[in-house]
Amino acid sequence: MFQIIPFESSYRDDMIFCLLSAKDALGRIPRINEDLLDISKNYFDKGNMFWLAIDDNNRVVGMLGVNIISSNEAWLRRLYVKPTLKRNGLGRALLTTAENYVRQNGVATLHTRTAADYHEASKFYPAQGFVEIGNQNGISHRVKYLT
Repeated sequence: MFQIIPFESSYRDDMIFCLLSAKDALGRIPRINEDLLDISKNYFDKGNMFWLAIDDNNRVVGMLGVNIISSNEAWLRRLYVKPTLKRNGLGRALLTTAENYVRQNGVATLHTRTAADYHEASKFYPAQGFVEIGNQNGISHRVKYLT
């Protein structure tokens, strides 16, 4: 089991470990995205949100951020799930949390981008109602219209 909580700084290092593990499993050279080094500054202070999925052992097993860019639009950021826990509803639960948050803030359009070689994401987002509206240099731009 897991619970989804707003980011807490005490989980920062474990969040980074989860991120690097997820990227490694995707065949990427693991690197830390700079926005994750200071969640408060890069998300909370800007009126955005970032969640962690925490397992029964108090370990970070997933994450997702959202940036509200206008009164009607938001972008998903950094959806990662621990590789051994994929396909257990964790990504969907994080996404549902983000969708509920942006709806409460009046947002009706949710955007995401995924690289072509992120095969799981290429299947996950359409299954969650996202449609591709563009593709440039192997990066797919998808949107979900929230009603």
